Amino acid sequence: MQEKALLQLLKSLRDGDTDLDMAFEQLSQQHVEVNEFASIDHHRTSRCGLPEVIYSAGKTPGQVRDIFSALAKRNDSVLATRAEQAHYDAVIEENPTAVFNELARTITLRKTRAENPAGHIAIVSAGTSDMPVAEEARITAETFDQHVTKHYDVGVAGLHRLLAHSETLRAANVIVVVAGMEGALASVVGGLVSVPVIAVPTSIGYGASFGGLAALLAMLNSCASGVSVVNIDNGFGGGYMATLINRQATQGRPAQ
Repeated sequence: MQEKALLQLLKSLRDGDTDLDMAFEQLSQQHVEVNEFASIDHHRTSRCGLPEVIYSAGKTPGQVRDIFSALAKRNDSVLATRAEQAHYDAVIEENPTAVFNELARTITLRKTRAENPAGHIAIVSAGTSDMPVAEEARITAETFDQHVTKHYDVGVAGLHRLLAHSETLRAANVIVVVAGMEGALASVVGGLVSVPVIAVPTSIGYGASFGGLAALLAMLNSCASGVSVVNIDNGFGGGYMATLINRQATQGRPAQ
């Protein structure tokens, strides 16, 4: 049950229009929707501030469709990650306005959009090859009504490209840095700004990058104190964490 519906139920209980047993039954039914393959958490927004997100890999197109549709009935925004074309083809059978981003492998549905979201998140990628992960981070944040600026292909091999965006980066409340190879970009950005940097290592690189392990370890060993790290190729995790930080940073502030 979403926040508005929960408030309505509580007001109805307070005013005597709903008795205690009826309220308990509604809360019990709305808490988790169980079918033969999933337990869909409809209280995630009330507890965590953001709705449940569908991880599509390993799920059949029909399973993704049914979970997506269940979430769409009770949420303004729905996000499915690691999706394929077959998942999208199934989803649009019941949700024709859903959007598939092939590069980021996401399916999104947004019923409403924040007109002027406060603050902003900057997403930086080292190279064009890192874009799928960076785009997953961007779409995650934008699905949850965050204002995002993106700065792609600005890795340390040409540091002047990054420095050209210094003013915008310093104005952000949080920065997501996506990099493979040796993963040095996160440390560089962390040394330029006074806001949290979320480092996302990618599996891009030659053999000794070990599928992103070299970038992961470099980011974990960063000498820039404001850098935290999520898992390899986890653009979703970076975008989600950035959303939470930006929400905290802008709480109570008017939109700009």
